[in-house]
Amino acid sequence: MVPPTSLARHLQKAAAQAPQAAALLHAGKSMSFAELVDDSLDLASQLERHPGPIIEAGSSLHLARHAYACSFQNRPFFPVDRGNALPAIQHPLTDVALIIATSGSEGKPRAVLLGNEQLDAAAANSNTFLPLNPGDLWLNCLPLYHIGGQSILWRCARAGATVLLADGFTADLLATDLAAQPVTHISLVPAMLARLLDLGAKPPASLRVALIGGAALSRTLYDRATAAGWPLYPSYGMSETAAQFATFDPAEGTWHEGLVGRPMPGHDIRIGADGRLQVRGPQVMRSYLDGSSIDADGWLTTGDLANIDAAGRMTILGRADDMLISGGRNVHPQEVESCLAACPGVIDIAVTGQPEPVWGDLIVALVVGPVAPDDLLAHARRHLPSAALPRKIHTLDRLPRNATGKLERAALRHLATEAGH
Repeated sequence: MVPPTSLARHLQKAAAQAPQAAALLHAGKSMSFAELVDDSLDLASQLERHPGPIIEAGSSLHLARHAYACSFQNRPFFPVDRGNALPAIQHPLTDVALIIATSGSEGKPRAVLLGNEQLDAAAANSNTFLPLNPGDLWLNCLPLYHIGGQSILWRCARAGATVLLADGFTADLLATDLAAQPVTHISLVPAMLARLLDLGAKPPASLRVALIGGAALSRTLYDRATAAGWPLYPSYGMSETAAQFATFDPAEGTWHEGLVGRPMPGHDIRIGADGRLQVRGPQVMRSYLDGSSIDADGWLTTGDLANIDAAGRMTILGRADDMLISGGRNVHPQEVESCLAACPGVIDIAVTGQPEPVWGDLIVALVVGPVAPDDLLAHARRHLPSAALPRKIHTLDRLPRNATGKLERAALRHLATEAGH
């Protein structure tokens, strides 16, 4: 039986209300809600002979079709990056709709177990906040083996809106889609937004929401994009919260770096003794695949440092594990990166540390762009305390980022060591 809060049930409702309305656009072809339900049922029947969770790698369309079909089967779906070996799941899972890997930017990814209830609550909250309505068009260029891409399928099915599905992010192709289609919503990581701006891509008049997440958004990029007319909604979310957990509403006033607004309705937030953000509520995961989970009172301790203002708005300061200690002072790479990103000639920037007997962590800046190291250091001296100044600056062709735009911190440390030799 199809659960009432499932992706499949939302597709059925949309097909009953507007069977010929476009549900999925991909590669110039359109599939109505009625056609998508039929296609999903057909694929679901083919999956019956495969026991247990369905684990699939492939194109965006392949993963989207399997997400829909698994929901009609009431089976757990585990979409994975085709560059990785397919995992094995030995034990049965109950009340699980989606198994999704964390980004792995800090190390080995962890598999998160999400039920229909968490995914549906996240979609309902997002659709109300943004908002998303029948006939709207969401351009989905995020990987469907990450929660960001999967969550868009849920939002659109629940709202009776259309998914414009791209095969990953290709800037010129996306710019063409934006120029040709009445896109109302788009999800981007900052690196994608920067690339579109570099191409001169303009937001269509139809665009109401550009949801930005997945990595830290710099003030420079925010100002550049808003000046070009992009309706930015900086957000915070993770696999463990079924994607979008908090979002800054530009109608609320001035944005500053790290500000991601209030959590979605029904959620509690607090800061732990170690400065880490703790969250609780209907979007929070069931558990990790390895059995570890939230605490007995329902709190999930995240890996993110944060603060909460008097209005209940969250500011994300960076990953706790990234903290460097330079000259006895805590220095967060994101703090230095935000400063250096505003220096003219910087296209992309990352900061890491190298062990050093006197300083503890020697601050190393890895920069992409034509800026001269002396100019970058002079800019840093004007805006940063002494302990946070980069002691080494290396120029690279590009920085290591994963598919969701997050810097791969372990790779940065390796690059800094290599560049120093």
